[in-house]
Amino acid sequence: MGQTIIEKIVSRNVGKAVKPGDIVTVHVDRVMIHDIFIPFVAEKFEEMGFTRLWDPDKVVLIYDHLVPASQVDDTRHFRIGNAFVEKYGMKHIHRSDGICHQLMTEALYVKPGDIVFGTDSHTTTYGCVGAFSSGIGYTEMASILGTGTMWIKVPETIKVMIEGDLPKNVTSKDVILRLIGDLRADGATYQALEFCGSAVERMSVASRMTMANMAIEAGAKCALFTPDEKTAEYCQMELTEKERALVGDPDASYIRTLHYQAEELVPVLACPSQVDNIHPVSALAGTAIDQVFIGSCTNGRLEDLRSAADILKGKKVAPFVKLIVTPASRKIYEQALEDGTLSVLAAAGAIITHPGCGLCCGRTGGILSDGERVVATNNRNFLGRMGTSKVEIFLASPKTAAACAVAGKIVVPE
Repeated sequence: MGQTIIEKIVSRNVGKAVKPGDIVTVHVDRVMIHDIFIPFVAEKFEEMGFTRLWDPDKVVLIYDHLVPASQVDDTRHFRIGNAFVEKYGMKHIHRSDGICHQLMTEALYVKPGDIVFGTDSHTTTYGCVGAFSSGIGYTEMASILGTGTMWIKVPETIKVMIEGDLPKNVTSKDVILRLIGDLRADGATYQALEFCGSAVERMSVASRMTMANMAIEAGAKCALFTPDEKTAEYCQMELTEKERALVGDPDASYIRTLHYQAEELVPVLACPSQVDNIHPVSALAGTAIDQVFIGSCTNGRLEDLRSAADILKGKKVAPFVKLIVTPASRKIYEQALEDGTLSVLAAAGAIITHPGCGLCCGRTGGILSDGERVVATNNRNFLGRMGTSKVEIFLASPKTAAACAVAGKIVVPE
């Protein structure tokens, strides 16, 4: 019997063949803690009686959700985090360099075949380079910091095959939203999503990141792409046969297989207030909006900013509509500055902010109030996510979001 990608990664890690449902202890290659969780991780780590990190070189701490601070208590997280770093000799600290999920691959902390855990549900993002990555709680993280190991149940796999060429204004964001709508919010609970097909092969690593990032919105434990030459260039490495073999075998066992023809896909929106409430943009056309947000670990990368700039070039944001643009990292900010992308966005009337999580998690920059509507490129539209519980959040691709900013209402990107 052949193996799926997740089965191959876990088998190599534990040194024996595994199958779905097996409970095994894996050796962790890297962990990520962000600023919101560091106080709780630090407290639990010492409560467990640990006196040193299993490997300081494998631990990454990233300040991204709470920078710049928007509440007095935010600074407590910084103080506790800094004290933990100094006490235990942590080596990899990022203060305001960008969003944790962007930095983990951008800074080359994650490679194909790795097993990585992070204190954030969107840790699934690193599957874009063929790594098994998943979110965990602070108690589990504290345990890994002390032992370097973690128990998991090997997940079953859903195979998602996408063939063909995506239409001009359809992006990977539209693809993953359509998939979440079909699976529903619990349709892949504790299962792996394995993406393949010619449309997937043509996608950039950035586009794959968007899809892996949102896999958790269908309940997935992880999302995986086969490493290829694009992966090698992004990870600044030569792929060996070991990495190239991270592909689902023809005779592997899948719990379900979904087929999509790319040419049939259209721009879509996740409508208030659930990520699986998916409708074509055309069905909501004409709905007035108050704000647009382009950014987050889902769609704050350079290709996202460029696609928005393509729509906005030579145009202006509609009167009384705020357009907030937040690059996913300092590196992306600098690249977009150098190539003129930020100039185009600024000329259109965009408010360009410091790299970080910002509005996505309801923190600094652009909180909305009762009755307002926002079209946003992030990953969740739950009640109260970006302001009060009476804010309506529509999730879209950067192209759709930019077109809506110009029109002052929901429109299909042209």
